[in-house]
Amino acid sequence: MAAMLEFRTAGFNPYAVKYSPYYDSRIAVATSANFGIVGNGRVFALGLTARGVQVEKTFDTNDALYDLAWSEINENQLIVACGDGSLKLFDLGVNDFPVMNFHEHKRETFSVCWSPITKDTFVSSSWDGTVKIWSPTRNHSITTLPIGNCTYSVSFCPSNPALISAASSDSHLRIFDLRTPSSAKYHMVAAIPVHAPPATMPGAAPAAAGASPPAEILTHDWNKYNDTIVATGGVDRVLRTFDIRNPAGGPQSLMQGHDYAVRRLAWSPHASDVLISASYDMTVRLWNDGSTMPQLSGPGTGAGRQMGLMNRHTEFVTGVDWCLFGAGGWVASVGWDERVLLWDANTLMAQR
Repeated sequence: MAAMLEFRTAGFNPYAVKYSPYYDSRIAVATSANFGIVGNGRVFALGLTARGVQVEKTFDTNDALYDLAWSEINENQLIVACGDGSLKLFDLGVNDFPVMNFHEHKRETFSVCWSPITKDTFVSSSWDGTVKIWSPTRNHSITTLPIGNCTYSVSFCPSNPALISAASSDSHLRIFDLRTPSSAKYHMVAAIPVHAPPATMPGAAPAAAGASPPAEILTHDWNKYNDTIVATGGVDRVLRTFDIRNPAGGPQSLMQGHDYAVRRLAWSPHASDVLISASYDMTVRLWNDGSTMPQLSGPGTGAGRQMGLMNRHTEFVTGVDWCLFGAGGWVASVGWDERVLLWDANTLMAQR
């Protein structure tokens, strides 16, 4: 399949891409020089026009950029996660410098997510083993949630502003409920061992129960239509879905096909059973998690289905995101090949 639009982030290797929640024609890309190992970062705000992809604005930072999120209250602002442990809020109407700087994390800030419901907070996670909740109007964090392990991915539940999830290097998906007393495990209400066999299958062989040796979880996302379902992906190459109401129940669905680690995944905002994943195997894959297909056997872990593969990147694919608007298929993907590709995932489905 041909990518419909392409942009080069010359001299910078992308780590993340996000569509604007306000415009279907605007995306932002967080990038790092030298693959994020050493050097500065640059965030690109890009406009999708009849003449192709145009640069609307760039901002340079002194350290690598690993993630970003658009503000949910100001269409011209976005927050970036930096390798020096800081978060910086940029405004497309303000040149050069961030309008706010937040710096409490002691190591690389690797993930950031803006609350889609209350819109007045954002959350970050870091290699320092903490998750922090922030207001864009104050420099100091509102709350710190201790994880204790390098935390690669953090997110708000898309329908409940009190629920925050975090995926980390110890192979656990943690759920926090800010309505609970902080004295009770710092709001933690569930710790799901992603690679453990379901507790409901005593004595089951690990393979049969969907278990495997623990491996780092690099990414996760909440289903946009079923707010108890979360998907995870990571070093062991397998995508799994979990129901947070049953933390010990094991995965609902397994999706296998990537050859190397899954770096990023995202549920479709247009369908309850569709998600997309980006991997170090240089591919982006489209999946159906099987939740709307009739199960051939009894209860237990179901098998998802790969619906298509996009292999136009020539290096690690590090970011992928869906456009919220339109017919429901447009996605953006970025990779260490310094390329931003914008394409229609519906063309993958049409191949099958």
